[in-house]
Amino acid sequence: MPNRKHVFTRTLMISTAAMLIGVSAFSAQAETRVTYKSASAGTAYYQMGVELSEAIRRGTDGDIVLTLEESQGSVQNVMEVMARQGNYVFTTPPGLVDQAMAGEGPFAERQSPRFQEIRGLFPIPAITMHFVAAGDEGVIGLEDLEGKHVLIGRGTFGAREAERYLELFDMLDKVRVANAEIGSGPDALKNGQIDAFVTASSYPTPNVIETAASMPVSLVSLSDEQIEQTGAARQTIPAGTYAGVDQDVHTTSLPVIAYTTTGMDDETAYTLTKTFWERRDAMAEETAWWGSITHDMIGNIAGTLHPGAVRYYDEAGIEIPDELR
Repeated sequence: MPNRKHVFTRTLMISTAAMLIGVSAFSAQAETRVTYKSASAGTAYYQMGVELSEAIRRGTDGDIVLTLEESQGSVQNVMEVMARQGNYVFTTPPGLVDQAMAGEGPFAERQSPRFQEIRGLFPIPAITMHFVAAGDEGVIGLEDLEGKHVLIGRGTFGAREAERYLELFDMLDKVRVANAEIGSGPDALKNGQIDAFVTASSYPTPNVIETAASMPVSLVSLSDEQIEQTGAARQTIPAGTYAGVDQDVHTTSLPVIAYTTTGMDDETAYTLTKTFWERRDAMAEETAWWGSITHDMIGNIAGTLHPGAVRYYDEAGIEIPDELR
């Protein structure tokens, strides 16, 4: 006959193990996983994704986990709405959402009813145009790029915008455009293979910080008239943002928004939005670009907000345009 003490001990161990398995299963079930489609590794927007992922983890005590995915650009991020299910968050300028919903631009040949399911959450730092040239002048004019070998990249917003500006100001035939990806810009500038590169990212952007720390660089500052001609939003990069650039740099920027789809449930959208705004100041203490985010920037969102995000804004007393509801 088995010893009662042994039977009790064994029963207790089995019960405890079962309880632990149950707790683990419950924890795994309670954890909400969100895919966050960002940008190319090494860019400021990818770094923002890393920072936002950590902020959400801390702000929700690990209840929401953002899995960061690299991307080749905003068009790809929007295109993937066609195939993605559930908790998909992606970043893009609002103009691309307008184009996707209207079946225009890069979406003209690839239209989908899924694009109508896109919903806004919150703004993130704007894309800022940087024209970075070798030299210790600090600040130069666009005309100073004449005769230079310039890398603008290809297929990205920054590349398209740089080409538009060069054409707009009759500079396209006065520079030699390098045939290379923008990621190779900093190394190519350091090695003397090019004279300048263009990058579009929030300031301070890591690839410009790194380049300015290792060699003298200058940034192109546009005149008021030039900024007006571009039709883009004015952006000032404060003096001292980059080593050796001791004057304000006047350039342009484009709003960027974190979007999801109606596939995300209201509670998750509410918690993501709430946590973002509650952690914004803490993120800004770690990295300056988060400090540029204001409630006014919600008005830049194209389409409509996710109902979960609307709930948070209403609860927090944050005014949002009626057309976003």
